[in-house]
Amino acid sequence: MQQKLATGVSGAKAWLKQAETVLANHSDRLDAINVFPVPDGDTGTNLYETVKVASQAAQAVETDSDLGLVLSAAAQAALEDARGNSGTLLSVFLVGFAEPLQGQARLNLTLLAESLDRGQLRSWSALTDPVPGTMPTAMTAASRAVFSALQEAEASAEPHSRAALLHGLDAAIDATRTAVVQSEAQIDSLAAARVVDSGAVGFLLVLEAMKAAVAGSEVGEEVLDGFPGYGIQDPHVHRSVPVEEGVEVMCSMSLSPLDAALLRARLDDVGESVIISALPGGEEDEARWRIHVHVPEEETTLEMLKTFGEPENVSVTALSTSDSCA
Repeated sequence: MQQKLATGVSGAKAWLKQAETVLANHSDRLDAINVFPVPDGDTGTNLYETVKVASQAAQAVETDSDLGLVLSAAAQAALEDARGNSGTLLSVFLVGFAEPLQGQARLNLTLLAESLDRGQLRSWSALTDPVPGTMPTAMTAASRAVFSALQEAEASAEPHSRAALLHGLDAAIDATRTAVVQSEAQIDSLAAARVVDSGAVGFLLVLEAMKAAVAGSEVGEEVLDGFPGYGIQDPHVHRSVPVEEGVEVMCSMSLSPLDAALLRARLDDVGESVIISALPGGEEDEARWRIHVHVPEEETTLEMLKTFGEPENVSVTALSTSDSCA
């Protein structure tokens, strides 16, 4: 009997719900290995809180035939309320992922390839100073693997089959897992702490949740067994890394594309971990943008932001506390 896959709107909603659950289950260990870009131990918490917002927004959309509508609503809600560097990047990915799915009733391998590609491109473009080995690297690995799977499926004239979609998801997960393992050697602070990148691991969990939702299964507890620093008995390694000074500033602003570019340059001069991405649905001449930056102190940064417009939904968190966002 042929397996019935959840590739429609119900599957998309189930994906985000599964991602919320699996990130909740693994948030403590993701926090424990979070040493990059700052060792504040909250990547897992930030990803969980961000995906929870996305899932809630998706469940509220009333449609049974438009994947893009559901995922775009989820992405916009997540980006407006994203937590930290990791939550912001994942939200930006969701914005791009939703774009090729506008008006589409069902996911197939061709659409998966297009959506992963758009998502990873969005994530890279949102960063001022991208670092290999982090979440966008894992996103690119997944995208390339699915394009290879699509080429294989097209050669066999089965690009829209259920088997092709599952094969593509398996390929994406395998490639992402490899990227996670390789991250330890790509970033000095990870190598010193002997851990892998926590954001990349979080993205792997999101892909695992996607496959489980499509296949009508659950993500196994053993999915991350074997990653360095991930054993339940392992310590919270971020606590042994020197504390970072400064604050994380996040806000939303209405900006023209030119002002957004100028603001990116100003933030790049004064801070680090700069992420600027347009929210979906904005006007061409002035969109709403989500902004994230790590800076030495709060007041001058907020004053500088006000020279470009009115910051909204502002969040300021000290990088040196256990409550900070990274």
